[in-house]
Amino acid sequence: MLVGIILTVIKILIVITVLLLSVAYMTWAERKVIGHMQVRLGPTHVGWKGLLQPIADGLKLLMKEDIVPDMVDKPVYIIAPLLSLIPALSAFAVIPFADKFVIFGKEVQPYISDINIGLLYILALSSVGTYGIIMSGWASNSKYALLGSLRSSAQVISYETAMALALVGPVLLAGSLSLRDITIAQKGLWFIVPQFVAFVIYLISAIAETNRAPFDLPEAETELVAGFHVEYSSMKFALFFLAEYANMYVVSAIATIVFLGGWNGPILPGFVWFVIKVLAFMFFYLWLRATLPRLRFDQLMSLGWKVMIPIALANVFITSIIVYIVR
Repeated sequence: MLVGIILTVIKILIVITVLLLSVAYMTWAERKVIGHMQVRLGPTHVGWKGLLQPIADGLKLLMKEDIVPDMVDKPVYIIAPLLSLIPALSAFAVIPFADKFVIFGKEVQPYISDINIGLLYILALSSVGTYGIIMSGWASNSKYALLGSLRSSAQVISYETAMALALVGPVLLAGSLSLRDITIAQKGLWFIVPQFVAFVIYLISAIAETNRAPFDLPEAETELVAGFHVEYSSMKFALFFLAEYANMYVVSAIATIVFLGGWNGPILPGFVWFVIKVLAFMFFYLWLRATLPRLRFDQLMSLGWKVMIPIALANVFITSIIVYIVR
């Protein structure tokens, strides 16, 4: 029992450490990739090729003065950034990075936990993360922050519905909500083939869910002075920033597991395949930001309710009929 607890704690520390480092260096990768796409250099001065830039940015944010406006609701104001980041980190508790393997005669699970409702657990956590955005706008006692948080909550709730419906098809095919079982069910055929429509819906919904371009309406600087986190500074602002990138990794990992077979792949070890697929999705995020202009808010909501959700419902209906006939 004690050994099992120690191993779980070690896994948690490893996952959180690697995730936070990955989040930090994704900011470097974003500036580099978009820089090259726009014929610029990106970070170059801090370390070789600017590789120490994320560390310099972290130290800068840590040392900045933490300014708290006078009229804020202080307890809620402080809790809000944590409520955005913690659910994003907690989601990785059920992400299977590779299949089980044996080392020194002992079976090792390269993931923290495998629960039979893993996908439902992640969807629930993503809903909780929305409260951090809403609370930050309310607690800031600023109309700009409040408007930004309201637009964000409307956007996230709308596309969360479409995203959840897109995941129902693969769940029906796998017959399980366990992320490990869903991965194993794709050994012969990745679900992106029979569920390509669901994959496209999930991809668009995930981008909107994480407030990324071209759906980054909550942070429309020209309209809302940076949106819901306008009154935050220092490390509180950094927590929102970390939460955004951590959520990008979460939705990329889910896309990898549910549609692209997770760790399944030829020749290379399973963990390597998993990382390659996740990073491919992260690159797609950066590519979109460098390519597409921001949508208007009415276009964003119309796309979600009038296009994405009806198509997702139709996909669930058709998949249900096929699964019923086959089984």
